[in-house]
Amino acid sequence: MLQAANIIIADDHPLFRTAIKGILLTHMPDATIVEAEDLVSLQTCVEQNDKADLILLDLHMPGAEGFSSIIFLNAHYPNIPIIIISAHEESDIIRRAIDHGANGFLPKSSSADDIYQAIDEVLKGGIWIPAHVSEQQGAADEELTAADAIASLTPKQFRVGLMVSQGLLNKQIAFELNVTEATIKAHMTEIFRKLSVHSRTQVVMTFGQLAINSVNNLENFH
Repeated sequence: MLQAANIIIADDHPLFRTAIKGILLTHMPDATIVEAEDLVSLQTCVEQNDKADLILLDLHMPGAEGFSSIIFLNAHYPNIPIIIISAHEESDIIRRAIDHGANGFLPKSSSADDIYQAIDEVLKGGIWIPAHVSEQQGAADEELTAADAIASLTPKQFRVGLMVSQGLLNKQIAFELNVTEATIKAHMTEIFRKLSVHSRTQVVMTFGQLAINSVNNLENFH
């Protein structure tokens, strides 16, 4: 029986969240479990549960770009360990997730026993990855540099930067966040400074370094 814990499950599929919650409660009946369906609700969850013991995180969270959600969580909530639960099983993607600060990686094909073992290992302060993962190179230097720059953004700047990377204009971002366009322009000034860029295109490229199939890692797929 695993120790009781406060766990956040972040995945956009309700049925999967329900299944994982059921698996957890079988061995952790006293656990407190909170669910998030996208990056915005995940941000709210961690703000309200900053003493959480663990986050189970899907790599493809709506509103996030590749590994950006790991970067955000490690930058602002470094004491909460993260286990990625993903349909991806490629060694390079798993290694990159660990390089960006994940404490474990579970393919969605994992058994219940694997899930319990991974959680137990990570809650004890260890790292858990599948046995098949090779020692090949993980994140490229350019990707790690981009990650460090993005980690310096405040939560609001991070969200604005992501929306820019998704092609939204300042006016659209201001509408979505219910703020003035002048506020978004102020955020953009700081984003440019922290990312050491001079254009929106360069912001897109910086966040693009964290995409699952980023330019610097495409060679791993040939």
